[in-house]
Amino acid sequence: MDADLLDSILITSIDHEGRGIGHQNDKTLFIDNALINETVRFKVLKKKKNILFARSEEIIKASSQRVTPICTSYGVCGGCSMQHFEPSSQLAYKQRAFEETLRHVGNVRPDVILSPISGPSHSYRHKARFRVKFVEKKQKVLIGFNEKQSHFLTDMTACSVIPSKISNLLGPLQLLFGQLSIKDQIPQIEYASNQTRHILVIRILKELSDTDIRTLQLFQEANDIEFWTQTKGYETIQPILEVMSREIIYSNTEFGLDFFFQPTSFTQINPFINLILIRRAMALLQPKKGEVIFDFFSGLGNFTLPIATFGSKVLGIEGDSYLVESGIKNASKNNLDKNVNFKKLDLFNTKKDDLKLLGKADKWLIDPPRDGALNLINLISDDIQPKKIVYISCNPATLARDAHILVTEKGYRLSKAGILNMFPHTSHVESIALFEINE
Repeated sequence: MDADLLDSILITSIDHEGRGIGHQNDKTLFIDNALINETVRFKVLKKKKNILFARSEEIIKASSQRVTPICTSYGVCGGCSMQHFEPSSQLAYKQRAFEETLRHVGNVRPDVILSPISGPSHSYRHKARFRVKFVEKKQKVLIGFNEKQSHFLTDMTACSVIPSKISNLLGPLQLLFGQLSIKDQIPQIEYASNQTRHILVIRILKELSDTDIRTLQLFQEANDIEFWTQTKGYETIQPILEVMSREIIYSNTEFGLDFFFQPTSFTQINPFINLILIRRAMALLQPKKGEVIFDFFSGLGNFTLPIATFGSKVLGIEGDSYLVESGIKNASKNNLDKNVNFKKLDLFNTKKDDLKLLGKADKWLIDPPRDGALNLINLISDDIQPKKIVYISCNPATLARDAHILVTEKGYRLSKAGILNMFPHTSHVESIALFEINE
């Protein structure tokens, strides 16, 4: 037996990354692909003092919650970590992890726990970034995600969490890229879709030849996709042919809105859950005509514009110049520019005076990246304090940290909170919380 392949171990709990936890002698083991109450054999991947990181190699006694993964590359590919969980068990795990994080990290508890929201568990991901690598020894181009705990690229020809149209093309794309003159000068592809147009932005370090462009053109015509290229920043992104439309739109039919975006711009990867998230955010925020509402980390207006449809005056605040410009364009295209404005502001380094210059809003919506909104939360004072804050989070730990400050220092109560399964088969937890001033 391999020296690192150990005897069987009982899994007694699950950590917040979806790994099974077991104990052997004085060591704690975190084991991929292992569920509570399972007995597994495992292989150690990494050692750190009394902590071992491992992968299960054999399931001796399986949990009733175990299912067959939907991807053949699961266990090797680092893109997903929970495909061995039955989908409803994934949701229950995330709900429990969310509540425990609020309690243990933030020492807060919502008055009301909202029902968890879930949607499709496959073909849901309409935005992804794939690594590309030409392996000279194999004379083959690989396209995919990194292997688990490794810098190696997974040799994959399908991916069940992206639309089947693109999943089915991963193998053919490998062969296609192998024909290009710059096959060793392509580090990544960024995929973006509005569910109608499927766009693959090829990051190139060297100019495509005329033959390369013709090869890509024939492939895109045969498969009803679009190839774009990027050499440096946003401004270099362009379709391979001038005749291709540069305007991409995703629609929110519930609010009658069209959003113009670039394929590498930040948009939610799961359009199905995004629509429900917006609906829930509006239900919690309850925007009213004449109210002033600030949307922090506004992006291209995903929440800003729906708020404005209620007649509220909305200011979207964002640190990315390109997204600010996109937000202004989207407000104008939807005839909401009388109600909506956008402003560039670095919300991680904003000072109190910067915030005061914005004026006082009745309500705030906050949708920060994983780092949370600590700087912004710390700046709240009586003269700018909104009566209601809706906080959307992709990291329960930073939400819990910020919630602790809002509740213990800023005079709010955590009225409602709940999760949405925006990223099925991964340990990522998307959540939404409502904070209201204590009366």
